Amino acid sequence: MLKVPHHQVAGHQAGDGQLGPLVDGSGRFYKPLQDNGRGDDELKFYKLFSSNTGIPDHIRRFFPVFYGTEDILASDGTGLCSHLVLQDLVSNHLNPSIMDIKIGSRTWAPEFPEDYIKKCSKKDKETTGLTLGFRISGLEIYGSEESGYWKPERELVRKFSADDVRLILRKFVSSNASTDSEPDCSFASVVYGGSTGILSQLRELKAWFEDQTIFHFYSCSVLLVYEKELALKGRSSGAEVKLVDFAHVVDACPQDSEKNQFLSENSTNE
Repeated sequence: MLKVPHHQVAGHQAGDGQLGPLVDGSGRFYKPLQDNGRGDDELKFYKLFSSNTGIPDHIRRFFPVFYGTEDILASDGTGLCSHLVLQDLVSNHLNPSIMDIKIGSRTWAPEFPEDYIKKCSKKDKETTGLTLGFRISGLEIYGSEESGYWKPERELVRKFSADDVRLILRKFVSSNASTDSEPDCSFASVVYGGSTGILSQLRELKAWFEDQTIFHFYSCSVLLVYEKELALKGRSSGAEVKLVDFAHVVDACPQDSEKNQFLSENSTNE
């Protein structure tokens, strides 16, 4: 039984006649192919990324597993629609705290249509995209079984200033996130710090981004996820960094990609 994702904090959401992603409860995430060619571009990225043997395994773990495509009933009631079938990145978490961060001071590629560039440029200027090089797109922070999640409205998140972002990054690892009190940052060391923390993972990704020449990434998002209850029990917080949203990724070596795709499709097993 497909259902609306319970922990989606950004992007197009299914429900009320709207087209959006669905999950099957067994670890798979179904994302409808976007219109205006964006869905085809994202599908192309996943195929190229999955088949490229030059991408090391320690980098692949930051990306959702790609299972192909499937035609399923769209969430908006319009009938069958082609969906990307991806790994549900939070299916193995019980009560995750999640933050979706749109990366880059520019979320458009030079070859994009002029009207789309204007739209993206306007949003970049209205958010912290230009001042910080990223903006928060959405978040939810788990408090407790009694209090549930603190999840600010999207319109409020869209208006975050640089100071607001700094505050949110502290609230994200605090036990008192939903209050007006000064964030206590109780979980900062186990979530952000350490050899397996978020900062270490981001540095690992940054090193690859600075070295790789395979893709140009525009308008992608970084998901930060951790489990507060695990940290309270003195165990690992389960902190994870994942990259998502690749509708605007540009292939930096299209001729090489076409050649590799041809060889992959025409190879035979001995």
